[in-house]
Amino acid sequence: MTELVVQSPAARVDDVDRRIIALLQPDGRMPFSQIAAELGVSEGTIRQRYRKLVDSGVLQVVAVADPFKIGFESMAMIGISVGIDGERGIDGVARELARFPEVSYVVMSTGSFDLLVEVITQNHQEFATFLTEKLHRVEGVSRTETFMLLRVYKMNLGGWRMVQAREEVLRD
Repeated sequence: MTELVVQSPAARVDDVDRRIIALLQPDGRMPFSQIAAELGVSEGTIRQRYRKLVDSGVLQVVAVADPFKIGFESMAMIGISVGIDGERGIDGVARELARFPEVSYVVMSTGSFDLLVEVITQNHQEFATFLTEKLHRVEGVSRTETFMLLRVYKMNLGGWRMVQAREEVLRD
């Protein structure tokens, strides 16, 4: 389980770091020797920079699976409003929600909800138990709206903007 990380100032990431990230996004198991060859630097440089990126929380290499294809039948996005009249703020509520094993991520958002939370459970009964026994008992949660996710069309956690950087790496 990943610990809640409240967004902090951007880490110092230079062009070489960005290029390493871009190369790892489509294949997190790409050998350091291959990355080094593509970037024209030593394998030791790649190893050292990779460790720095991981240790600083900039980079996380994980296996991404479609929950529906591995036996999880219930997946939902929940919009959460946090009451502003209590002593507990958005960060406190987010930290508590992040500790639940059913929660895959928690983000602060703009719009109708303060937080968006993705929840994945084995079945609808487990999801109902999560709602009634966990989520609705969190101090500071004033309102929720649940959006059940029925089908995953794309789940590519690493391929967002760095794909453009990868194309630049391949052109150089």
